[in-house]
Amino acid sequence: MTFRSHVPLAQYTTFRIGGKASLFAEAANAIDLAECYERAAQDNLPVFVFSGGSNVLFSDNGFPGLVVRLIDGGMHVGDNGRISAGAGRSLAELVSSAGEAGLSGLENLAGIPGSVGGAVRGNAGAFGTEIGDRVLSVKAFHIESGMVKEYTRAECGFEYRDSFFKQHPKYIVLSAEFRLTPSADPERLFEKAQEIRDLREEKHPQDVFSAGSFFMNPIVRDEKLRDEFRKDSGKEPKDDKLPAGWLIDQVGLRGKTIGHAKVSEAHPNYLINTGGATAEDVLTLASIVKQKVRDEVGVMLTQEVQLVGFGKA
Repeated sequence: MTFRSHVPLAQYTTFRIGGKASLFAEAANAIDLAECYERAAQDNLPVFVFSGGSNVLFSDNGFPGLVVRLIDGGMHVGDNGRISAGAGRSLAELVSSAGEAGLSGLENLAGIPGSVGGAVRGNAGAFGTEIGDRVLSVKAFHIESGMVKEYTRAECGFEYRDSFFKQHPKYIVLSAEFRLTPSADPERLFEKAQEIRDLREEKHPQDVFSAGSFFMNPIVRDEKLRDEFRKDSGKEPKDDKLPAGWLIDQVGLRGKTIGHAKVSEAHPNYLINTGGATAEDVLTLASIVKQKVRDEVGVMLTQEVQLVGFGKA
């Protein structure tokens, strides 16, 4: 293992924001992770583990400990519609490999940034599909015992943007196996994935510095508000939830700017770094959004993005 000191973290995130890690390492497997935790224990350092960096906001002060970035982990296409991938592989690679093998079920996730591990941990989803729907099993590393355990889909506790691993951060996703549907038509699967990427691009340009959707879609049972959504969008609310972006737009915050952080004009649930934004810019803007949505429409927004290095704040 190679441990480096004072490594800038912004380069490893889609936000392109964040200070330096006191210590930094990259791990590909459980043995690497065990060595990282041994080193952290020796130096009495806190540890933060991540991979794709698409759902994280690092503090401007960085992280006063060891940051471990999961990399690789392999990819394998098995029999009976099964495909496995390491936590450090990108979700895009998984979707592409499945399509090339003629396995359908993940196309709706095309274009979502980040890693397989992060997607499983947060049960990433889009266009009616959540990755947890296709998980067969997950292998996870327990940071206290150093042991690896395999979890069935039922044991993973998948919920909307949630899982057992998100609720229990002492367990780190190492890899996942998926059960997909053999279709024997890779070309059609490629076309479908491209259609999804195009739809994502229509909703919001994908080449901006952001963490994607910043807030989770909240449960809203206020029928007056739900009726307004129906009239405005021509759509029915999904699973008692209303889109966070729609709520943000209702309170007039589309385009709101703090420093170099901005509520996207194209999709109000994207907070974007227009160039040179600080984590403080983003947090201040997010706080304004939450307060105004709460005060004007009575809905509490919960951020989807993980905040790292901010202490209790």
